[in-house]
Amino acid sequence: MKNKFYIIVVIVFFTSHAAFAQLFVSNVSKKGTTAAPFLSITQGARATAMGGAFVGISDDQSAMYWNPAGLAKTSGAGVMADHTAWLADVSYNFLAVSYSLGDLGVIGLSFTTSDYGEMKVTTIEEPQGTGETFTARDVSFSAAYALNLTDNFCIGFNPKVVYQSLWKMSATAFAIDIGVQYRTPFDGIILAAAISNFGTKMQLSGNSNLILVDLDPQNGGNNDKISANLETEAWALPLNFRVGLGYTVEFNEQNKINLALDALHPSDNYEYINAGLEYWFMDIIALRGGYNSLFLKDAEATFALGVGVKQLLLGNIGLRFDYAYQDFGRLTNIQKFSIAITF
Repeated sequence: MKNKFYIIVVIVFFTSHAAFAQLFVSNVSKKGTTAAPFLSITQGARATAMGGAFVGISDDQSAMYWNPAGLAKTSGAGVMADHTAWLADVSYNFLAVSYSLGDLGVIGLSFTTSDYGEMKVTTIEEPQGTGETFTARDVSFSAAYALNLTDNFCIGFNPKVVYQSLWKMSATAFAIDIGVQYRTPFDGIILAAAISNFGTKMQLSGNSNLILVDLDPQNGGNNDKISANLETEAWALPLNFRVGLGYTVEFNEQNKINLALDALHPSDNYEYINAGLEYWFMDIIALRGGYNSLFLKDAEATFALGVGVKQLLLGNIGLRFDYAYQDFGRLTNIQKFSIAITF
């Protein structure tokens, strides 16, 4: 009876996902029409090397990005740090920690921040720069909770605060990620789904919006420096629906393969599919490969490759290092480095 109940829960989740996704069906791409696009930049070198197909495989601290339900698979305490050498010399850093409460579930915290470097302030009169500089910043902070409802079914929630700033303006939004994973009766197959960045809109405001206007320029003697605010538009976060399958094949104690396939429906682009593969040898060395944005027209992100090394220290301390390379076509490539420690 329990298995039937959780199968119904997964079906309802997938059905609501499909119905909700219909709200965003369009023959026109909405790329570039959402705020905080950094929320779509993948976190965790392992998942990136698998082409971004990770919603059903996720089982470490990076699950807070991919599918918070996967956090329920972690045990003890863990820390993950991830660095992304992004396009145009921009870098992103991701830090996540988790702690298992036993039968009460797993809690986690994550923090994402950007580094754009300083940029010159330019004007029409001084296109080479005024001598001033400015910076832009992206920040996201989340607190996750995941729980194994049974041995085969887990669910997770990841509420977050999103902040962006540009020179003298800033914007804040609140969002939540929700995910489920179900270990099906078919040996080694996991069915999963996740909704990411469901929340409020972002609207920039600040000193850069302040201007001085003359309400009646035809008449002299009036106040020609009345303070006013330029109105900026509010933009939605990049809402994303992921449905995925994970399949684990254990040939023997030394050789194991994880296969993953994700279907994505973002609110700011067309639908596409990610596919990935991970091979483990003696649970120490991993080789990974994947392909991103299958069937997506004009996509720049394509194949991805990576490697991982895992080792136990002092018997109960686990150390893992992961590297990922992803091709971005005309935009060259990105590289990611992750290190994780479990206790």
